Amino acid sequence: MSDIKRIESGSRVSHAVIHDGVVYVAGVLSTGASVREQTRNVLQGIDATLERAGTDKSKLLSATVWLTDIATFDEMNSVWDAWVSPGNAPARACIEAKLLSPAHRVEISVIAAV
Repeated sequence: MSDIKRIESGSRVSHAVIHDGVVYVAGVLSTGASVREQTRNVLQGIDATLERAGTDKSKLLSATVWLTDIATFDEMNSVWDAWVSPGNAPARACIEAKLLSPAHRVEISVIAAV
């Protein structure tokens, strides 16, 4: 049986869970003035979490992006496209949804190989 490692585990949620060579990173949120700024902050948070898990964005398997307004898709993508590892784009979905609070406009969750 494989061990399960949890990163920043609380009573309700873990920031990331590692099992069987795969890291599952919970939805990462940020506040900021714009979708561009929030996306940049979220991706920096994902980078830090992946590093703590012993991996990096070049090993992304999938990503889910939630936007409060799908009209900001291009704004989010301008940051995403500069961040994603060339030749290693994950399978990705982008969904319009209400998030935790009106201050949060972008949330991203990823799964990566370790």
